[in-house]
Amino acid sequence: MRLLLATDAWLPQVNGVVRTLSTTVRELQRFGHAVRVVHPALFPNVSSIVYPEIRLALPSMRRVAAIVRGFAPDAIHMATEGPIGNQVRRYCVVHALRFTTSYHTRFPEYLNAYLGLPLSWGHAALRWFHRPAEAVMVSTPTLEQELRTYGFRNRIVRWSRGVDMDLFHPRERAFPEAHRPIAMYVGRLSREKNLDAFFALKGQGTRYVVGDGPLRRELERRHRDVVFLGSLSGEALATAYANADVVVFPSRTDTFGLVILEALASGVPVAAYPVPGPSDILEPPQTGALHEDLSIAVELALRFGDAQACAALARRYDWGRTTRQFAGNLVAVRCTRDAVCPASGGR
Repeated sequence: MRLLLATDAWLPQVNGVVRTLSTTVRELQRFGHAVRVVHPALFPNVSSIVYPEIRLALPSMRRVAAIVRGFAPDAIHMATEGPIGNQVRRYCVVHALRFTTSYHTRFPEYLNAYLGLPLSWGHAALRWFHRPAEAVMVSTPTLEQELRTYGFRNRIVRWSRGVDMDLFHPRERAFPEAHRPIAMYVGRLSREKNLDAFFALKGQGTRYVVGDGPLRRELERRHRDVVFLGSLSGEALATAYANADVVVFPSRTDTFGLVILEALASGVPVAAYPVPGPSDILEPPQTGALHEDLSIAVELALRFGDAQACAALARRYDWGRTTRQFAGNLVAVRCTRDAVCPASGGR
């Protein structure tokens, strides 16, 4: 198969969407498929209004058309609703090409928080973008129900997530015992992550933060009792996870949360709010806790968390399996009388 993947989120950005897409591309190539990623570095770009450090592409239709025609894909997938996703969508609609999309990010909530735009505007824009898609891929049943609530009438299919169990696994602890229990946040340091809830945690022990973002300097200045490790990857990130006693996931707006899987694979329980994402993954009490009071969730996770149970739950999420699920959701770009177009979902 020749897959054209259009995304506004790509390396060197560091976030869950990029990790999901880059890993999926690597797995598809391992299975023998050819993948052409249409990403921001291929076009002129400008700083994002919301995240100045993230560049937004300015793709021309002529350049997009040349890429699509030159690659001649068997399937096309739009992973994001940004400028690149919109231009590739436009090309497909104009030329009657079939395609799929996926829903990764709650943009209506983000735009409401940062710019004050009404949620109804964002939901209307999402419906418009995804309406021509043959299928919309979501990671959890809760997200499917959410999109139905927003008025989506598409065929919605499942595309789960995975975790690298060779990298993330229980390890010998090396962080100071005097700091324990260690409550750790891993992720982007930005407003939509609801970080105030993490820094307001009550209880004994030390808070650790792994990650970077626009709020880092301000947070380091305000919370001098917190250990900031900066952005980590690979073995350094895996070691940090394994040294935590509980990983705290304070976000109320993430659609899944790869951090949760990485923590579980490392043998560490997760404390979170009972919201989509955490509630779809965690199985309390041994793998973590869900509570509207995040301090209580941390206390429960520390009390009942079991490393073996956490790792066992993480093993259910395999990148090879989820990549096959993704591939099974794709559709042929054209249907002809002499060809049978795949239409099976990947639930």
